[in-house]
Amino acid sequence: MANGMFIGVEVDPKVAADAAMAKKLTEVCPVNIFAVKPDGTLRIVEENLDECTLCDLCVQAAPGKVRVVKLYE
Repeated sequence: MANGMFIGVEVDPKVAADAAMAKKLTEVCPVNIFAVKPDGTLRIVEENLDECTLCDLCVQAAPGKVRVVKLYE
């Protein structure tokens, strides 16, 4: 799990390894938490995690494969 100060993001390894899903997650996130590595796999941009607005778009893009965990509850 990648952790920011307030949230953590978990992505299923199969989704992270899928170039099409990596691109989709990168496109749907309004605050650039996801990026595509040169090899086409998903990278979580750790420094942007605390910008998460909990919009749930990444969860909707990959149902059951992406989790946003609140670390402050």
